[in-house]
Amino acid sequence: MHIDNAIRTRKSVRRFRPDSISREVIEHILELAARAPSGNNVQPWHVHVITGIAKLELCSDILAAAREDASAHEPEYAYYPTEWFEPYQGRRREVGFSLYNRLGIGRGDRDARDTQMLRNFQFFDAPVGLLISLDRRLSTGSYIDLGMFIQNILLAARGQGLHTCAQAAFAGYHRVIRDHLPLAEQDILVCGIALGYEDPEAPENGLITGRAPVSDFAAFHGFED
Repeated sequence: MHIDNAIRTRKSVRRFRPDSISREVIEHILELAARAPSGNNVQPWHVHVITGIAKLELCSDILAAAREDASAHEPEYAYYPTEWFEPYQGRRREVGFSLYNRLGIGRGDRDARDTQMLRNFQFFDAPVGLLISLDRRLSTGSYIDLGMFIQNILLAARGQGLHTCAQAAFAGYHRVIRDHLPLAEQDILVCGIALGYEDPEAPENGLITGRAPVSDFAAFHGFED
């Protein structure tokens, strides 16, 4: 797949087919992803790949914890601001409303919205989940490096005809995850990634989020008209 097409067709898939993925394909994706740049080539990423019974048991325990008291589970880093402001608040609301509209969930239907949120913790039915962590002793630059590594995973997956969904929601349940996986004590859980084949019949997978035009976020200097 041409890199332009991989970038343009990458999207957050929220319902997957159950088709399995071989370990060889996953290792190939991770090998490509590890070509991401990092400051002084420190390569700060760690990945736990989970499937089968191990994934089902982990998902079951996270769902139970979320249903019992989601407020008791917090990530070890701040992903979002404590107070939203424009233009980011508007973009956030637009994608949320668009997703719920596709699913037929009304704005006031809190129960249905919560049910959809909990699907995160089943990796949206994907057969493979990746859990991405970073050594907490590193600093902000390594988060930038990790972001490029994660993007490489998403694009390399497209090259194999697969889709993904990057999921910060898992970060809040790091204590539950540590009960299932040998996540190093010095590692901070950053996100999960669902990996699999898209269910093309699912209405939520028809959501293609918009992007601001280049003129909104880029300034060009020294160019002649």
